[in-house]
Amino acid sequence: MKAGRFFLIFLAGALFGTGLAVSGMTDPGRVIGFLDIFGSWDPALLFVMAGAVGVYGLGMLILRRFQNQNLKLPSTASSPIDRQLIIGAVIFGVGWGLGGFCPGPALANLGTLRIEALLFVPAMAIGMLLAQRFFGADQER
Repeated sequence: MKAGRFFLIFLAGALFGTGLAVSGMTDPGRVIGFLDIFGSWDPALLFVMAGAVGVYGLGMLILRRFQNQNLKLPSTASSPIDRQLIIGAVIFGVGWGLGGFCPGPALANLGTLRIEALLFVPAMAIGMLLAQRFFGADQER
């Protein structure tokens, strides 16, 4: 990988982690508060998600306008919703609800040495390796 590309990836990850920390979304309590719709519901995550969707949409609009030959954009063809997708989404959702972490905030919390992150991230990595090894999770369909 070229040094410039690596730097841009690192910069994007650092910006993402900073955004998570500034918005308070690295706190599992905020995520669990968002999922507690019948208790003391915390809508903060909804606003963070809306901001992320807006930034992504604007970025895609700009990329499509100034598309060049080397740029690969996601396909507009619809992909089928299959059993693997549903099972993966359920596992992700249950893990997110139980742990209060999804991968981005979990990695950001490693820097704070939170015990939850120190337990969650290795378990997540093991799950990813098992999915890759036994189910071909990284293979294109």
